[in-house]
Amino acid sequence: MGTLGRAIYTVGKWIRGTGQAMDRLGSTIQGGLRVEEQLSRHRTIMNIFEKEPRIHKDVFVAPSAAVIGDVEIGHGSSIWYGSILRGDVNSIHIGAGTNIQDNSLVHVSKANISGKVLPTIIGNRVTIGHSAVLHACIVEDEAFVGMGATLLDGVVVEKHSMVGAGSLVKQNTRIPSGEVWVGNPAKFLRKLTEEEMTFIAQSATNYINLAQVHAAENAKTFDEIELEKMLRKKFAHKDEEYDSMLGVIREIPPELILPDNILPNKAQKAVAH
Repeated sequence: MGTLGRAIYTVGKWIRGTGQAMDRLGSTIQGGLRVEEQLSRHRTIMNIFEKEPRIHKDVFVAPSAAVIGDVEIGHGSSIWYGSILRGDVNSIHIGAGTNIQDNSLVHVSKANISGKVLPTIIGNRVTIGHSAVLHACIVEDEAFVGMGATLLDGVVVEKHSMVGAGSLVKQNTRIPSGEVWVGNPAKFLRKLTEEEMTFIAQSATNYINLAQVHAAENAKTFDEIELEKMLRKKFAHKDEEYDSMLGVIREIPPELILPDNILPNKAQKAVAH
């Protein structure tokens, strides 16, 4: 920082300090009637050690989630509320169309008992259930990790396989393709059925669609939100029979029409387009 830069920084610091002092003075004068506003320091996307997340433009990252450091996320994926992806001592790679559901944790390993340095790699169209923990492991395409499951260092979950909810998969375990593993420690239960494979594929599609809706809702301005609240209140008690007697036809405002991609009978059509 040159001389000019230091001078500008000093002036800026002085102005900010003056503003804080005036705010404290005003609060003191107001006494018990004052209303204090707290500024959240949460950052949804954060660099660390010069490592910067690389996130496709159409990825949905919920406001309360945290994507930190060397993390790459492919198109159509979604990181849901309260989830943390921390790529500080190694890297995290997430493919396309994958969902990391609420309160999940994805981390990596710099060193472990086996002496290996392990990133975390999650493939395409993978579903990671709520509150799952993935640590320095690999989850291949179209696999399913149930709610509250824990995958430890060196675990490999192969394509089209499932880890049951609440299961603990021990270090360096490989779950073969097409199998269901459950328990603590997780063990082979049975083969995956065709219906379950279809469910895994549909789960990924559902979350791709749902993420688009949440992204749109989170992007709305205060004025848009207030307009919708007013319209919902206005149309909440509409009596169609009474309207028909008066010959009144009320059209639902476009702001209140649910998007096609969250209606069950239109979800597939939305994806196709």
